[in-house]
Amino acid sequence: MKETVAAALEHEAAELNKAAADLGKAASELDKTSSKYVLPRVTPDMRMRRLRSKAPLRAMVRETHLRLEQLIYPFFIVEGKGIKTPIKSMPGIHQQSIDEMLKEAEEAVSLGLTSVLLFGIPSSKDSQATGAWSDEGIVQRATRELKKRFPDLMVIADTCLCEYMDHGHCGLVHDGKVLNDPSLEILARAAVSQAAAGADIIAPSDMMDGRIAAIRAALDANGFENIPIMAYSAKFSSALYGPFREAAESAPQFGDRKSYQMDPANGREALREVELDIQEGADIVMIKPALPYLDVISQTRNLTKLPIAAYNVSGEYSMVKAAAANGWIDEQKVVMECLTGIVRAGADLVITYHAKDVAQWLKQPG
Repeated sequence: MKETVAAALEHEAAELNKAAADLGKAASELDKTSSKYVLPRVTPDMRMRRLRSKAPLRAMVRETHLRLEQLIYPFFIVEGKGIKTPIKSMPGIHQQSIDEMLKEAEEAVSLGLTSVLLFGIPSSKDSQATGAWSDEGIVQRATRELKKRFPDLMVIADTCLCEYMDHGHCGLVHDGKVLNDPSLEILARAAVSQAAAGADIIAPSDMMDGRIAAIRAALDANGFENIPIMAYSAKFSSALYGPFREAAESAPQFGDRKSYQMDPANGREALREVELDIQEGADIVMIKPALPYLDVISQTRNLTKLPIAAYNVSGEYSMVKAAAANGWIDEQKVVMECLTGIVRAGADLVITYHAKDVAQWLKQPG
């Protein structure tokens, strides 16, 4: 037994001696390398790390903060009762009937969220988007119920036609073409109907030319001059909308939306769209999507003093969820970094499916 222990100790001593020799050799090689060059000692003139040395100090000088009031949480509302259908491509998000939506709205309010965005999914669709402007449309009824239950909750109505059209486009269609000017009247009717139901903000997302002017005029003519318009001003024709189209059942039945949504390559055109919406009476301008277009958000911030919203869209959400589910990223840290980046770029408001999670994380100490 003693011989075994002695042998083990001898082996361990040999290993330690070998490691020491290797370290000595490495140090010798470093000395040889260093001796080949002149390496003046440099003392930094400014030590930026001073303000990063301790967590409380980093918090003191933090430039950008996420606040609950900045977050807008979307709902997808369907007809019926007791319906809460998971959206496969958007983990944690559901299509919900009004009664189920009210339950989740109560949860959102309890977490400190103050704003929601409503998307309606009607039981039937037609070529005139009747459900979009009917006083008994799904968004109109959901709005009335939300305002009855939560009068201080800001209800934003998405004003578009694609979910209500049997062809899935955002305007009237004739001979395979999306008509601009005839669609404006329907959009204006939808906006007035939503305002009459109690919506606090109207949010046109269709990208028809002139729709902000048409909606502003219609709201004013019907006594809703104090209802703000949050314009989807620079809405790009993005591949990141895929999960949303599953959620809202709004994929076009033919062609695509490139004739009215923007080319992702065009930044200057985006600023022209923003300027036009401001001229037509927008109170808030929006950039959608958010993360690939932080440059547009930043340039818009330099262009206007109006509030800027950014839509952290379904594809951005789903990519984070998928990566987190595979253990590739830390979901909380990535989400907070992404949303902070959107605000740092210049956004005042962020529409995000992460809103409830963020509300919980912001309540955590530290």
